[in-house]
Amino acid sequence: MTAVSADTSVVTALRKIRTPQKQRNREFWLLLFAVAISAAALTLVQLGALGAIDPMIFVIGGILAALAFALHVVLRVVASDADPFVVPIATLLTGLGIAMIYRIDIAKGLTGWDAFSSKQLAWTGISIAGAIAVVILLRNYRVLYRFTYIFGLVGIVLLLLPFVPGLRIADANAQVWVSLGGFISFQPGELAKICLAIFFAGYLVRTRESLSSVGKKFLGITWPRMRELGPVVVVWLISLGIIVTQRDLGTGTLIFGMFVAMLYVATGKTSWVLIGLGMVAAGVAVATQVLSYVQGRFTNWLFLFDADKVDPQNAGYQPMQGLFGLAHGGLIGTGWGQGRPQITPLAHSDYIITSLGEELGIVGLFAILCLYMVFISRGLRIGLAGQDDFGKLLAVGLSFTLALQVFIMVGGVTRVIPLTGLTTPFLAAGGSSLIANWLIVALLLRISDGVRRQPRTVIG
Repeated sequence: MTAVSADTSVVTALRKIRTPQKQRNREFWLLLFAVAISAAALTLVQLGALGAIDPMIFVIGGILAALAFALHVVLRVVASDADPFVVPIATLLTGLGIAMIYRIDIAKGLTGWDAFSSKQLAWTGISIAGAIAVVILLRNYRVLYRFTYIFGLVGIVLLLLPFVPGLRIADANAQVWVSLGGFISFQPGELAKICLAIFFAGYLVRTRESLSSVGKKFLGITWPRMRELGPVVVVWLISLGIIVTQRDLGTGTLIFGMFVAMLYVATGKTSWVLIGLGMVAAGVAVATQVLSYVQGRFTNWLFLFDADKVDPQNAGYQPMQGLFGLAHGGLIGTGWGQGRPQITPLAHSDYIITSLGEELGIVGLFAILCLYMVFISRGLRIGLAGQDDFGKLLAVGLSFTLALQVFIMVGGVTRVIPLTGLTTPFLAAGGSSLIANWLIVALLLRISDGVRRQPRTVIG
């Protein structure tokens, strides 16, 4: 009997090895395409800006390809059923960001470690290594549910780090940076949003029944009872605290928006969305009257080209140059290395969208937005197909966070909404943002692998 069982186990193992990994094979070809596009972008940058190809370009492209395929190999071994679109899209966005940052470095004559592209490549290595570590160590994402309140505490502590003497970096715009060891600057709010997403998911699973209880019906919508508004009010106050104390309008809006979205998914009540929008409107109305820097952002947004209200050589210079760059690019762009994105301040970070729009045009920018759309849709699909509430809320929360962040940044630089201090995921220069986004990739991969292994659950 034992021999028969052993033989059966061996046959099962061999059959599993021989079974084609369709998801990973699909990922391989998509990843190969993403690496090829990234390499082509780097090559065109050099041809357009320098008129020749520097062999260093092969080093940059080779490192990015090696890191991406290392994650692919790990997924084949430990998470063979993970979503096949997440890694290729993240790799392509990261590669396009490095190409654009490298192009601006060439324009400014930055080389070696002084170049932002060199630092971005180093951060990319750290980020993908962190993603690999999460995929290997976090075999079951449901373990995170046990540490719900610990993640909530860690998230709050991370948000408070910029106020710790000796760590805080003085910044006239926002108190969001800390210094590690005196030579590495880091934005703890980027990791805080992941910790808070885990906390919100675990908390809403525990309290969903009370939050979705029946209340009074008005205008065809069932509204919650007053005693159920406590969690929303607390998160709203925390978001306002971030805006007031850290002068960080983007992070405060992002955290509150993420919580309201996850609350809607958990309860299915439209009233929570309407309440959230009302509280956002109230917070904005108060902030514009009390906080001068928020009022300044709204003034820049509404009266950018009015010289009597916005100084074109001071507060209005950056947004004006960004819009002029987009206009210069037009429909099809000037081509890699043929524009002048370096004229815009912080063209490699805050305004990398306008830099890409200038050299790739509206068509190229639309293609990049489509990549974000597919990435976010895959994340939402992973969450909605899951059978456990924690994984569903976590995947949806992380995906919505990226969606809201892209909307805030793209809308800000194009004057759809006031500009805030966030970074464009995967594209913009910055180590803390890149690490956080690749950790989100790792979590989505782990959740999708767990969902696919569950019976009666299929993600196409």
